[in-house]
Amino acid sequence: MGKKILVVDDEHHILELIQFNLESNDFDVITCDNGEDAVRVAEEKDIDLIILDLMLPGINGVEVCKRIRHSSNSKVPIIMLTAKGEENDKIVGLDIGADDYMTKPFSIRELLARIKAVLRRTEDNSGDNENIIKVKNVTIDIEKHEVKKGDNVLELTLKEFELLKMLARNRGKVLSRDVILDKIWGYEYFGDTRTVDVHIRHLRKKINDNDGAFIETVRGVGYKMK
Repeated sequence: MGKKILVVDDEHHILELIQFNLESNDFDVITCDNGEDAVRVAEEKDIDLIILDLMLPGINGVEVCKRIRHSSNSKVPIIMLTAKGEENDKIVGLDIGADDYMTKPFSIRELLARIKAVLRRTEDNSGDNENIIKVKNVTIDIEKHEVKKGDNVLELTLKEFELLKMLARNRGKVLSRDVILDKIWGYEYFGDTRTVDVHIRHLRKKINDNDGAFIETVRGVGYKMK
């Protein structure tokens, strides 16, 4: 079988739908219908990607995401599923470590595209020519997939790491939100540039860039690394 994907949703018909389509595309699928089991499986199994519903019995998707981000498999990509209209929940999910989100009802074709894009980005990390990038006292180790500020290792999600790497490699160059969406997310994101803003905000917090010493906002355009 191919990459191992954990799908977490308390609606069994959605679990079956996603499982059928993923397995038809040669993915190895594990399903859970509650948060407690999801955290346990994510810790015990070698999972390549998690599809996580926000509304779950017991502990909800946000809490599951938090626990996974503090587990031994903390860097596993997470795509969060949310109900239509839960805009604040989407932002919270991205803030606490989800790499992406989809709103129910969703297109299986789009879900597959997003999954493949995330996994492709993960695999592409090993092919980078420049393994160490330094910006002031921040060091990005591409091979180890590790970021340090001084001697402190920073815990970044996959998308945060890719975003920081892209900005660092284009230091001094303004990158538009649309360009960032295309390069980091790797698919048509329907112009939802707020996702970039959320990830930038979270990245700034993690590298302690409260005064904009590293990442500059270019109003009406995008961002650049100073």
